[in-house]
Amino acid sequence: MKPLIRVAADYTAALLAQLRQAVLFDEAALAVLPVPGAALQEHPIDRLVPDDVALVVETSGSTDAPKRVMLSASALRASAGATEQFFGGQHGQWLLALPATYIAGVQVLVRSIVAGTEPVVLPPGHFDARAFAAASARLDPERARFTSLVPVQLARLVSAAADDAAVAEALRSFDRILLGGQAAPAGLVERAAELGARVHRTYGSSETAGGCVYDGIPLPGVAVRIVGGEVQLSGPMLASGYLDEPGRTAEAFTTDADGTRWYRTGDLGELAPADHGLGRLRISGRADDVIISGGVKVALGEVERAIRALPGFAEAVVVAVDDAEWGQRPAVAVATAETSATLAELATATDAAGLAPAARPVRLLRLDALPQLASGKPDRRRLVRLFAESAGSGNTEVPEGRAN
Repeated sequence: MKPLIRVAADYTAALLAQLRQAVLFDEAALAVLPVPGAALQEHPIDRLVPDDVALVVETSGSTDAPKRVMLSASALRASAGATEQFFGGQHGQWLLALPATYIAGVQVLVRSIVAGTEPVVLPPGHFDARAFAAASARLDPERARFTSLVPVQLARLVSAAADDAAVAEALRSFDRILLGGQAAPAGLVERAAELGARVHRTYGSSETAGGCVYDGIPLPGVAVRIVGGEVQLSGPMLASGYLDEPGRTAEAFTTDADGTRWYRTGDLGELAPADHGLGRLRISGRADDVIISGGVKVALGEVERAIRALPGFAEAVVVAVDDAEWGQRPAVAVATAETSATLAELATATDAAGLAPAARPVRLLRLDALPQLASGKPDRRRLVRLFAESAGSGNTEVPEGRAN
């Protein structure tokens, strides 16, 4: 066993030094926290963890209670190495634009350590497109340039680039931009590409040491399979499990008879044929977001995808609400006062997507802003509570016809 050292995310120099020892020499185990560094000076050691643990990352808890994921140094190095192979072996310099409390942010630092380069760090706080452009200018012009973003950040950059040449140039200057954390709004990556940005959609989680499937294709060393509709991932970057939660670990990680270890993502998906012969992974939603409505299975992710195609609904979120007759029905939350779309129009959108009548939303909640977790993901559990609190407000419509 070895001590788990708590490190503040805003102490980047100290964090890099500790992380270097953990990643390269297996000499430390870190937990990166979103607190001022001074708060950890007197009591930096939290507890003891297994010797193979190098990093403990707490998941965002967007759809479930947060978990503390244990990652080994070899898993972190394997993830960084796979990304490097995807980049053609380039040893570039990274811009850290994400909090180091999340796996995507930590991996920017890990990749920098493995490549032997010094990352440029965006100042903490609200993401600003001009600050991003200024930080990008500090990157070594003689090296390849990389960064990792979430969709809301890329959307702000694309919007700002329309009127700010410096932001547009910053976007174009990166050799690769990794985009993950959640599904990108329809058309965002395409608009970025029109500006010259080279964006790769990534799929993965803390349990896979970050993204391990890029643009639908598994990274080197990664295997993907679909079991009962659920996406399962295998590779050397898998987490060891969850700290102090053997039950959840056993549920999420399984081992085949041949010794191959798999992570059950809880996501629904399929492997579609691709030109290169490998199956291209397509995610359709969360397994725990499949509801039974009037006896019909409805994937809320598919409903959300159809709704987001409507003007003004690019960031809309779909959750389940209880229904006395149907069991559960889809409900839509949107952060806009500018769209006048009705529930009937939302139903038309789901019908046009080929979804069953049970997929038609029955509630529409307009908010000044959608509740978010610190990671920037929508707080779906909070939205479910908001719908429950607003029940009976009159903002409910039941479409005609039963699901069949």
